[in-house]
Amino acid sequence: MENVSWKHRKWDDLEKNDLHEILMLRSKVFVVEQNCVYQDIDNKDPEAIHLYGKLNNKIISYSRIFNEGVFYKEISFGRALVSKSKRGKGIGDLLVKKSLEIIKENWPNKKVKISAQAHLKSFYKKHGFVEKGEEYLEDGIPHISMECFA
Repeated sequence: MENVSWKHRKWDDLEKNDLHEILMLRSKVFVVEQNCVYQDIDNKDPEAIHLYGKLNNKIISYSRIFNEGVFYKEISFGRALVSKSKRGKGIGDLLVKKSLEIIKENWPNKKVKISAQAHLKSFYKKHGFVEKGEEYLEDGIPHISMECFA
């Protein structure tokens, strides 16, 4: 596995160049690659802890983590991604593991709720998540609510 360096920052501590790179990567994956027109900039970023992995000084993986009450009554994380050229190398597993570690550090023994793309159910199950409810469409893409404890 490649040597990814991980950082997590609150909004006010993000460097401008990292923020720009994060927003570009989110747009590239969720808007362009998935051909999904939606409002990515949603006024929630200032409330998040931003976790990102860098390889050769370039951001290749990202998620944003939220306290209770921001998206759900539970702790949550989302916008989880790995750049297309780096998928299939275990970086996504590291991203989820690191996201859950940050949650455990900040909010121990709390329930975590995510809105997972339905085709990734088995991926998240490997990390202790269980399905809650039926599949639904979010921005035209099938999703499922999943939960675990950090």
